[in-house]
Amino acid sequence: MSLPFLLTLVRVIMSPVFLIVYLYYEKIGLSFTAFPYVLLGIVATCELTDFFDGFVARKRNKVTDLGKILDPMADSIFRLSVFFTLTQGVIQLPLLVALVFFFRDSIISSLRTLCALRGVTLAARLSGKIKAVVQATTAFFILILLVPYTWGTLPLESLRQMSYYATYIAAIYTVISGAEYIWANWVYIKKTLERI
Repeated sequence: MSLPFLLTLVRVIMSPVFLIVYLYYEKIGLSFTAFPYVLLGIVATCELTDFFDGFVARKRNKVTDLGKILDPMADSIFRLSVFFTLTQGVIQLPLLVALVFFFRDSIISSLRTLCALRGVTLAARLSGKIKAVVQATTAFFILILLVPYTWGTLPLESLRQMSYYATYIAAIYTVISGAEYIWANWVYIKKTLERI
């Protein structure tokens, strides 16, 4: 296994870890005030692996078509796990907003896979990279809000309201980036779909 692949795998493995820490922090021995920091550490670790796997792959000339598919899939799996997890527990994001992230990534991943099976690799777009930054920033923002909440200085209603607004903004851009991706690659996507 190459180092970029292992770094990609880390994000997939950390997805259930995030869920367990968020929902069952007491059962695994974490205090109420400590668990936001652990969650922030998990997200920071995964975002760093996202940066370094691409960096290492390019530096060592290990960029592959498989990597171009697996890397964004690992990103989607982790970030979707985070947002679906946050529909539960303290935050309780609306499920509909999390589903926006899910359907966008599912549609784009399916199109990329179909095109790859036909020998066409659809490269990542700048809008998709911005989308990743927006979603990561939103996750960090919500988890940072948990810190003053656990200290008792941020009311639950304010925590949830600010989390909702941040996630709605991320959802809007997520839809825009998905539409831009399809538009930019429509010629290849259309040819692939015509062959099915």
